[in-house]
Order: sequence, then structure tokens, then C-alpha cells
Amino acid sequence: MAAVKAHKLRELSKADLEKQLKDLKLELSSLRVAKVTGGAASKLSKIKVVRKSIACVLTVMNQKTRDASREYYSTRPFAPIDLREKKTRAIRRRLTKSEAGKKTVKQAKKDKHFSKRLYAVKA
Repeated sequence: MAAVKAHKLRELSKADLEKQLKDLKLELSSLRVAKVTGGAASKLSKIKVVRKSIACVLTVMNQKTRDASREYYSTRPFAPIDLREKKTRAIRRRLTKSEAGKKTVKQAKKDKHFSKRLYAVKA
């Protein structure tokens, strides 16, 4: 079996991906048996290709799962931590725009009673 391509795997359904994974794992186990029994060099070199193919299938499965989770939580107010934007720690802890724009009761009273004075200067 030749190496599988990720873009072709993305078109498959979850059931097809699981079947592909099962087939690849069976092939890998048979190749490992051939290695122990002294198989041909072509079979030994194929082990690496099959292992990388298994990794590719698992990666595509995980990507699909994460995309589905992102879709599900896009309309919700909160998302799991691993699906949130990473950014930086400082940015994540910074006040939001609405929080930064709010005034305390004391400051609102000061602004109300001691508003900015406007003077017309005679030239």
C-alpha cells in the first residue's frame, strides 16, 4: 500500500477513516511478523511508510473532530480551553473593551457635577 495523502483522507467519512486505520494497523502487524521471521528488505522498508500513513489518518481524524467541536461551540458563549484563541497570557488577562470603557459610580458623579467648562474668549 502506498502512502496515503491527507487531502484525499479529508474527503472520507469517519467510518471510512476508521476502516482505513484498521487496515493499516493489520498491515503493520503483518509487516512486523515478517520482520521477525526474516522477510524481504522491501517489506522492512515498508514499515516506515505504513507507520506514517497511520499517523496521517489519526491526524485527519483528530482535525475533523476538532473542527466539529469548533463548529458546535461557535454559537455558545464559552468554549473549552483548548479551542479558545491562544494569543498571549497578557492579552488574555487584559480588560475587554466594554470593561475598559465603564466608569465607577464615583467617577460618573464627578463628571456629572463638574463637567468640562466651556469659555468663549473675546478676541
